Parts: sequence; structure tokens; C-alpha cells
Amino acid sequence: MSRSGVPTRAERVYAELRADILAGRRKPADRLPFADLSARHGASMGVVREALTRLAAEGLVESEPQYGFRVMPISADDLRHLTEARRAIEPLVLRLAIEQGGLTWESQLVAAHHRLERTPQLDADDPDRVSEDWAAAHAEFHQALLAGCPNPRMRGVAASLRDAAELYRRWAVSLGTDQKRDIPGEHRAMLAAALAHDADAAAEVLSAHIQHTTDVLLTHTGGARQPTEDPAKDPADERADESAEDRAEDTARTP
Repeated sequence: MSRSGVPTRAERVYAELRADILAGRRKPADRLPFADLSARHGASMGVVREALTRLAAEGLVESEPQYGFRVMPISADDLRHLTEARRAIEPLVLRLAIEQGGLTWESQLVAAHHRLERTPQLDADDPDRVSEDWAAAHAEFHQALLAGCPNPRMRGVAASLRDAAELYRRWAVSLGTDQKRDIPGEHRAMLAAALAHDADAAAEVLSAHIQHTTDVLLTHTGGARQPTEDPAKDPADERADESAEDRAEDTARTP
């Protein structure tokens, strides 16, 4: 952010690219050529490289030798393994929360659900992607759901697995085509079962909730990790373009 409070060009490009990825406008495994991004966002290749490096640190893009950057692909194997782990751990933690959580836990869960229920899921300015407010409310609800579990180690493992699934969750909304899915209804069913202290029903709903997201993405991808595409442009040429631009920027900065 500049001193005036206006986002810098690098911050603007980063925010625009991040929004495109989370909205599914940049599909999983799409290549991200410097020249194309530079032209599209009206920025130098150095600025684009800075934005991509930040996105790589967040796990939204990856850098491949000889190919440059691409949107992080959906790995069917990783998604299945992550889902298997979540379905084993999170319902177990939820059972313990229901067994041992008290009135304070119930009250906090109701409050978290109220916030989630009242927060629009899609971004008003960019309806192709999940709103940041909803993502935060969603995370808070699932955290509150398990917060009654007295074992901090188990809660920590569950939270770590949920964090690892964040990008998959967002893509399930932006790329998914299941118009019949009722996500708010799934959350209401979890809340009702938890407040009724019906551990079996709550665990079943949570497990199905987790699996549904996986099914949506595996349907979209055909159940396989996308292969690396042959570059439309020789990577050496792209690196040469980037180097030339960098030299031009360095020259411009030399007094």
C-alpha cells in the first residue's frame, strides 16, 4: 500500500490475479505467461513476477522449471487423501465436542451459525467467487462446531486439515455445477444435530458435507490431476523477454 493509501501496481495485479484464480476464471493448471499477464494487467513483467511469487507462497500458483508459473492444479490423489483424513478426524472431534461441550460452546456455535446464515456467500462485486466475509464466517462456524472438544491436539489436527482444504472448498463453489446442493441446509442440519446432542447424526452430516465438496471437484476434473501442457511459447523466449524488461527497468532507475 502506498503512503496515500492507494494500492500499488504490484498490489493491484496481485489482487486481480488472486481474484481470478479463486473465482475459477483462471482454471486449475492454467499456465500464466508473463507476457500475457503483463499485457492484460498493464504492468511490467517485474511487477507480474512479484505478484506470482506472492501467490506461490499462498499455494495458489506453482513454478515449474522450463514452464514458468501455472495455477495450482487439482490433484485427485491429494484431494482424496485429504478428504479421507478429514472424514476420519473431524467427525470424531465433533463427537467429543457434543459429548463434552457445555452451554458456552452451544451459545458460541449458535452465534457463529447466525453470522454465517446472514452473510452472502458470493462477492457482490465479483459474483463468480466466494466473498471473503463468507469464507471467514464459514471457517468460524466449523471452528466453533469442534471447539467443544477438550483435546487441543485433536482440534489442532482438524484445523490443519481444514486449512489445507481451503482452496479446494473455494473452487468447489466457483467451478461446481451442482445446482441442487443446499450448503446452508447442510450447515443448519449440523447445528440442529449438535444442539440436540445427536452425535451420530451430526457426524454423518459433517462427513457427507466434506465428501460432497470432493465429489464436485472430482466431477469437474474427471478425477485426475491435470497434466502440464506444452508451452505455447518457448520458455527460454519468455525468460529472455522477462530479462530484457528487467534490464530496461534497471536502466530507467539508473540516475
